Amino acid sequence: MPTDSVGKSMKVKAGARGAGTRQDDGNSQAIMSRYDSDIDGLLPPGVRGRLNDLFREIEREFENLYAENLALQDRVEGLTERLEVCSVGEKPASENQDTTDHLEVNKPKRSASQISQKIKSTYKVSTSKIVSSFRNPSPIYAVARDYRGHRDGVWEVTVARSDQQLIGTASADHTARVWCIHSGMCLLQYQGHQGSVNSIRFHPAQELVLTASGDQTAHIWGAHVNIPSIEVNIGVNIPSIERSHSSGEDDLDGSEKEDSVDDFLESTPEESSLRTPSMELTGHNGVVVSADWMADGGQVITASWDRTAILYDAESGEQINTLTGHDQELTEVRAHPTQRMVVTSSKDTTFRLWDFRDPNMLVNVFQGHTQPVTSAVFAGSDKVVSGSDDRTIKVWDIKNMRSPISAIRSDSSVNRLSVSQAHNTIAIPHDNRHIRLYDIHGNRIGRLPRSNRQGHTKMVTAVAWADDHPICNLFTCGFDRQVFGWNINIHNKE
Repeated sequence: MPTDSVGKSMKVKAGARGAGTRQDDGNSQAIMSRYDSDIDGLLPPGVRGRLNDLFREIEREFENLYAENLALQDRVEGLTERLEVCSVGEKPASENQDTTDHLEVNKPKRSASQISQKIKSTYKVSTSKIVSSFRNPSPIYAVARDYRGHRDGVWEVTVARSDQQLIGTASADHTARVWCIHSGMCLLQYQGHQGSVNSIRFHPAQELVLTASGDQTAHIWGAHVNIPSIEVNIGVNIPSIERSHSSGEDDLDGSEKEDSVDDFLESTPEESSLRTPSMELTGHNGVVVSADWMADGGQVITASWDRTAILYDAESGEQINTLTGHDQELTEVRAHPTQRMVVTSSKDTTFRLWDFRDPNMLVNVFQGHTQPVTSAVFAGSDKVVSGSDDRTIKVWDIKNMRSPISAIRSDSSVNRLSVSQAHNTIAIPHDNRHIRLYDIHGNRIGRLPRSNRQGHTKMVTAVAWADDHPICNLFTCGFDRQVFGWNINIHNKE
């Protein structure tokens, strides 16, 4: 994706997390709303209205240009992959014949038999490559569920840790939702925040949920829901959503038009709603961009644009410790699932590992990226995987912060990634709508499809694994308001 498009999407991400503006009316309205208070009373209403109209027209032009750039990029990728297949096919068939051909370059003409032999050789090798691909099938990617209901971009999706029948989503529409994985139904909608809901995490053992918001607070609330009894059948799904797609990196995308979900939303029955939290955590002076439960669930950790992270007591809401040291805004916080350790990511191009097991709270600073670190998550007991706007993903040993174990280069900024503990597989969401899969050693596994028929149509903001779930083992969300549950058959190479 062109650099200007990436920059534009990052500005949209930052603004929406803080203000929680609606995307439906265009980003220009969000931009203008920031300055309405400054120009109120200085410009006549007619002039202000005309400016709004002009900004909307400019936004539409940029959106059209952005769509054209993405379509061209897809075509270039497809042509590049085909050229790679052809270049591979020209070498092995008959090296003696190829050598003869190179020696005869200076001859004015080739005989018809030579040209015919060349075509036959290339055809045989290409056919052999196609046949071998069937013998070694690529991972099978299929959208098994579609979770619809949010009216603005979805920032995060997470899986319940105590009962993997539920997922949660956090959205810029100021709400968080709890869904049934099997049915795709929204079981509970939380409406207690006054700003964009930027993250959502389930308690490790209890029916509690922790959300972070642009209103500078984090909330703890009860997710007491009744899960409907539904027969587990992967074939049961919303019509026109479930399609199998067998592909590695060479899938061919269809039309890039965004699906309209407004009609669906209007026909969706009202779900249970909750407006009052069990506990409100205050103390930050900026947007709370992320929050997570500590391993035992007795404490929570929050990360904010005020450059600090705060450790709270989950029962009393009292502040236990304030973590300082980052030079710029924090972007995410993750707690280790079994140990008292926390990793914080920041726009200052670093992420920090905070070890609470030591009475003096040891801090390690990891400096391996050149642009903001957007995500850092634990992988197993001794590794951390980080992603950045510098378009790289790096795997680190927490005992060695000097250099990464492996590094992955991509073609777009990285958002909130996830690591499958069962398969040691990293799912990487990108600004350019791609979702790529790599193993923990940095080897490429494949890429999920993207089109109006299957996949996201705008930037993918977060992913979450649900290892060994019978229906969906990977969940994705994006700024197209979509949340998908994927069934991915990974051929484990471990």
